[in-house]
Amino acid sequence: MIQSSELILNPDGSVYHLNLKPEHIANDIIFVGDQNRVEKITQFFDKIEFSTQKREFKTQTGFYKGKRLTVMSTGIGPDNIDIVINELDALVNIDLETRQPKEELTSLNIIRIGTSGSLQEDIPVDSFVMSIFGLGLDNMLRSYLIDEVSNSAIEEAFINHTNWDARKGKPYVIKCSEKLEQLIESDKIFKGITATAGGFYGPQGRVLRLEIQDSELNNKMDNFKFEDNRITNLEMETSAIYGLSALLGHNALSLNAIIANRASGTFSEDPYRAVDELIKYTLDKLSK
Repeated sequence: MIQSSELILNPDGSVYHLNLKPEHIANDIIFVGDQNRVEKITQFFDKIEFSTQKREFKTQTGFYKGKRLTVMSTGIGPDNIDIVINELDALVNIDLETRQPKEELTSLNIIRIGTSGSLQEDIPVDSFVMSIFGLGLDNMLRSYLIDEVSNSAIEEAFINHTNWDARKGKPYVIKCSEKLEQLIESDKIFKGITATAGGFYGPQGRVLRLEIQDSELNNKMDNFKFEDNRITNLEMETSAIYGLSALLGHNALSLNAIIANRASGTFSEDPYRAVDELIKYTLDKLSK
């Protein structure tokens, strides 16, 4: 039996952080970072049957063209993803009354819709990027046993290419769900490796008043290539989503609307339109 200190439930029986019960979520879930973006997606729904929020975790479940979907905000960073994925898995794969894992496990389909900055000059603002691999620079997933789901060849190539400082922990690489990749695929979507940082400033090479450990890291990432894969963008959630989903048997895919290009120094003139177009595209693909 899973102890109450390990799987914490609220007095009403919902999971601690998300404030959800099993009946509140669909098997197809869309992640967004910003809680205000949840309703930017559910505004297209035919019907909303459930809505709740606790802290930055806002959830709405409803129907789009007859398809039951859940939209959830995760907040920022890999640490939040650790909470969200584990509690979602508990909702479908642990009996919350007996505190025993279920014999028959459920695989969720999780798609992240986010915004990001491109590291490659030829990936322009207002375009879409699909993360074929998540490259974790954050260390969160190293708390788990990940060798069976990680790509050691890309990891070692990246470490050698960047002369990575071992004191920062070992980067990890996880592939997206091939099932969701095939469902969402389009000739209009750029594909590549999405790097996931554990912070917004120093971990992503931004300098305000503090010097950073490797001022050339972003340039090294720009030039990194493994077979046909290059690093397309940098954000704060994808590799954690991919890793925990792979370990727990869920399908995960990350999509980003590119609103900034750090190579050219440009920013989208209408970032909200780019995000809306990605939302509509994803909803239509999920509803088929």
